[in-house]
Amino acid sequence: QVQLVESGGGLVQAGGSLRLSCAVSGRTIVRYIMGWFRQAPGKEREFVASISWGGVNINYEDSVKGRFSISRDNAKDTLYLQMNNLKPEDTAAYYCAASETDNTRASDSRDFNYWGRGTQVTVSS
Repeated sequence: QVQLVESGGGLVQAGGSLRLSCAVSGRTIVRYIMGWFRQAPGKEREFVASISWGGVNINYEDSVKGRFSISRDNAKDTLYLQMNNLKPEDTAAYYCAASETDNTRASDSRDFNYWGRGTQVTVSS
């Protein structure tokens, strides 16, 4: 059974930075396309970023391009999301997800098979 555990969330002022981590256990992370999603109160879960097995293919949601950076360390079975220049509209619960698809541009939550429980990011203005 694959387990994903996020960490690194917190409260930060607008313009600040946070680095989220997602530790994967049960199976090696190298098997999966990995992604980050987020969900704000009253809103649907939305795609943030994804990264292919070796890190060659990376995709971002438009609003985070140039501010967020997704990366992975396959040796440590860990996924990261570096978030810079945070804005109040980035406030949400952030979820790590693993996909068994071979679609390197996967951005639909239905393409992802395993999910973490989320970590809260709150950006104050």
